[in-house]
Amino acid sequence: MESEEDLGLHRCPRRLSRGSGVGFADDFEMEMMDFSEEGSKKSPVESLDERLGEESAEGLKVQDNQDVVTEVLHAEDDPSLNALTFRVWFIGIGLGIFGAIVDTMYFFRPLSLDVPTIFFALAAYVIGNFMDKAIPRYGFIARWLNPHPFNAKEHVAITILASSSAQVAFAVKVIAAQRLYYSNAPSPALSILVVISSQCIGYGFAGLFRRALVYPVKMFWPVLLPITSLLEMLHRGRNGTTIQRRVFYWVFTTIFVWQLFPEYIMPMMTGLSVFCLANQNSQIFTTIFGGSNPNEGLGFLSLGLNWRFITSQPLWYPLQTLVNGFVGYLICIILFAGIYYGNVWDARNFPFSSQLLYSEASTESNYVLYNQRLLLDQNNKLDGDVIDNRGLPYFAATYATSLLTNNLYITCTIIHLCLWNFGDLKKAWSFLHPANLKRLITPSFWTSNPEVVDHDEVENNPHYQFMRAYKECPNWWYAAIFLVSLIGGLVCVYVAETTLSWYGYFIGIFLAGILTFFFGAQAAITGYQGNLQPLMQLLGGRIHPGKPIATLYFTLFSHGSITQAISLTQHLKLGQYAKVPPRITFTVQIAGTLVGSIISYIAMAEITKDQRDLLLATRGSSVWSGAHVQELHTQVHLPPSASPHPGR
Repeated sequence: MESEEDLGLHRCPRRLSRGSGVGFADDFEMEMMDFSEEGSKKSPVESLDERLGEESAEGLKVQDNQDVVTEVLHAEDDPSLNALTFRVWFIGIGLGIFGAIVDTMYFFRPLSLDVPTIFFALAAYVIGNFMDKAIPRYGFIARWLNPHPFNAKEHVAITILASSSAQVAFAVKVIAAQRLYYSNAPSPALSILVVISSQCIGYGFAGLFRRALVYPVKMFWPVLLPITSLLEMLHRGRNGTTIQRRVFYWVFTTIFVWQLFPEYIMPMMTGLSVFCLANQNSQIFTTIFGGSNPNEGLGFLSLGLNWRFITSQPLWYPLQTLVNGFVGYLICIILFAGIYYGNVWDARNFPFSSQLLYSEASTESNYVLYNQRLLLDQNNKLDGDVIDNRGLPYFAATYATSLLTNNLYITCTIIHLCLWNFGDLKKAWSFLHPANLKRLITPSFWTSNPEVVDHDEVENNPHYQFMRAYKECPNWWYAAIFLVSLIGGLVCVYVAETTLSWYGYFIGIFLAGILTFFFGAQAAITGYQGNLQPLMQLLGGRIHPGKPIATLYFTLFSHGSITQAISLTQHLKLGQYAKVPPRITFTVQIAGTLVGSIISYIAMAEITKDQRDLLLATRGSSVWSGAHVQELHTQVHLPPSASPHPGR
């Protein structure tokens, strides 16, 4: 039988599966080792291998992030595997188009849902293996279509391409709001350029911070654990994965059958509340214990039996994140109930939960919506005379409170990371050192591969060690993408007559870069990713008071860039775990972004044209709802309409 070394498989095993030493190809070994004259120095991977081997007798212990990376996930690689084939483009683009259409459609549904990455992984596995078996390997064309058996690196490349395409860009949401509420929506070609430029700005930030957010072992990105574990189970054969496979197939079958009940047979299983069933006519009971429908209530002590709404997050969130989230939920119940039933800021004159604007003429028995169309003049600027005549618009008190607490969370996150993770984060700002700034003007900086400065990170992260066998993306790739997108975005801002100033545009980009770093680190360590949209809208409204479209585009190039950068950084980490060459990861990310931008815009344009009346209605229908666009449109009117009264 051929050994793993003969097959080109290089392994840094987990503590409980340490059969042989670490094997490396000669050229890779020379990169990893700094031999002394006697040749007595060991490579970082060998040192890690020896240290973990000494600890293996104590049993598997997962105590921190480093243990998750070195114990739970296999560290092994086969450099001979081809990660970029016809199957990658065919399946990846096909699934990406499907995901982009579905995600865009669900953005305009009463309850928006995203196609999960695991769906793309499972679909790619089935289709990839089918193509492997169905397409012959004889002949030039056949060998091009099916060059070798479907492998793990192809699988991951397809998954990254499809998930990059499927995400509904924030720019699509902004343009949807323009098409529904304003008269100056950009042309289709210009709209697509806006989407692409805003998406690609995130690439620059992802490349800038990858040394701090991707390479270190402490940045382990909990959200990637399920998909990485699934990929390992599917491609490692039955060696060490028998129990995993058995559990997977049983759970998959059980959930498949179970979902028929809450989805089709008994929809009420989505949210069951004994208290609401016992007293169906009490608004207080509905407010406190209800919650299966949008804006219904807080869902206290309700039982949800629909896995589609439960999601998989409780399975991979770290324990501290789950505990903090639950404590926050309890505080939310007390705070919201106290504000509403204490009639703080005249809260009972408005719905308990709503994202719309209401008139001050509203009462407990009659909620009067504020006619937002009258707020703007013919130049899409806020008309102060209308506000003087009709009064200021009001938010529901609970919604105003959620915006306030969300902004407090942003400040707390930055302070917490600086206090508790300063040592981990300061590496990202090392480029500001005078010596490093001087290197920015040398060609070698832009053509060289970035390296982790902290030697401990090199020694403790076997996944990063294996990735050093492949060529990294030079810094200038990310710089070029960023600069082209930055210039393209500025051109779009002026050509589209967004009323966003050049300085507002650059302030938004600057804030996006700063906050990407902090909130990317939060997502990498805790798995939680907060919502920065309200803060960006607040700042945009202060910079450009009375210009809601300018606020929309300020939010787009700040919040939208942050969201995209964090998503791309997450994909870079997935590529590291799966040992996909960085340049291939970069290529499929770019391709997925371009495909998704075009398809999402086309789907949005058709929906906003055909379902316009339903999307503008307060409640919509059971199929179509403009609630998310309404919320986006409503929020941009808050900063210019700020009032000395907190509820306004």
